[in-house]
Amino acid sequence: MKNIYKSMLGVSAAAIVMAGTLAPVMVKAWGDSNDGRPSYTLDQINNGDLGDTITFNSISNGKIGDEKNFVGAKVAGASVETWNANTINVKDGETYTIRLFVHNNSPKGEEAIAKGVKATFSIPTTVAKSQTIIGYIDSSNAAPTRYWDEVTLNANEDVYLEYVDGSAKYNNNNGVFNLPNEVITSGALVGYTSMNGEIPGCYEYSGVVTIDVKVHSSVAAKVSKQVRIKGTKTWSESVEAKIGDEVEYQIEYVNLLAETVNDVMIRDILPTNVEYVADSTYLYNANYQEGVKLADNTVTTSGINIGSYSAKGNAYVRFTGKVVNNSLACGSNQLVNWASATVNKSVYKDDASVMVSYDDETCKEKPVDPTPTPTEIVSTGAGTIVTGAIGAGAVVTTLGYYVASRKELMK
Repeated sequence: MKNIYKSMLGVSAAAIVMAGTLAPVMVKAWGDSNDGRPSYTLDQINNGDLGDTITFNSISNGKIGDEKNFVGAKVAGASVETWNANTINVKDGETYTIRLFVHNNSPKGEEAIAKGVKATFSIPTTVAKSQTIIGYIDSSNAAPTRYWDEVTLNANEDVYLEYVDGSAKYNNNNGVFNLPNEVITSGALVGYTSMNGEIPGCYEYSGVVTIDVKVHSSVAAKVSKQVRIKGTKTWSESVEAKIGDEVEYQIEYVNLLAETVNDVMIRDILPTNVEYVADSTYLYNANYQEGVKLADNTVTTSGINIGSYSAKGNAYVRFTGKVVNNSLACGSNQLVNWASATVNKSVYKDDASVMVSYDDETCKEKPVDPTPTPTEIVSTGAGTIVTGAIGAGAVVTTLGYYVASRKELMK
């Protein structure tokens, strides 16, 4: 693999699975776990300046320009092949593709395989005119071990960003691989022949992670997801549990529009190693402040219709899951599940995690099965609302706004 980069100088962008080049702008807003890694030219790499070190995205005159500027954005489906590397102006209702370039800079190919390579995007959950998405690359045997860069989406009004479920992909010379939605939470492994976290050195093994985000100017709903060990009183976004433990999930929905919304659908997608406990779903709102048990068990399948809510009306849905060992990996497992509310055909989401350590003597024989990819909730009208739980035309009003702290919701 010696001097491999010399032959790349005349290769087209498409030949190395690049969807275009970054606009020629000054590098900024990048970083790494070494507080600033050195830059190398292609000639320096070929002359052996990198030595035996495995490092990512440190070439200053590579195919995307300076590789430290490795996160970019463009309008989804745009024919133009120039990515906006630092900022892009966005509009309400438009979908944008975010790109993260992954390149093990070692010229030694399969003699310098980076291990545990993972890509992660941090997407803001706030409402603002300027939204900055940060992309991360991690590798257990690289130096530095973590790298980051960012791109900022600017609007003329306050907006929030919605990650498009199932949009995460990894594109390299072996094809296009689907990535789990964990790419925006705990991260997703990438690779070359498979998504096993192993990437050899050189351009031919590089790739591109892409996700899509949709811009919304009007905030219609707030969805908050929390979890706790059953029998405890403290809710949080993550808990530690053991196989066999039961955990309680709580989903809060708040109508942020000025008008009443109807047929609010709530759905939760459980990870593989958490099972729904039958007959455990309860609804709390201003009409049912002590809670009402729902007769059906569809909150984790087709979803439930929790009725109509006026401005600032809210509700809590609770149910119980049991931690099981269907496909736990050796060591630490993060079981992420997503809660979603569908309002007027728009979907709003939040997640919570259960951390499970598994070190049984036989665990190494079990395959790793990642958390399944959540699917988009389809607004289905009245859906599976429980007969008698909410009457036809019932509306949870502002005056009946049900605050958890007021009723403590600790039963």
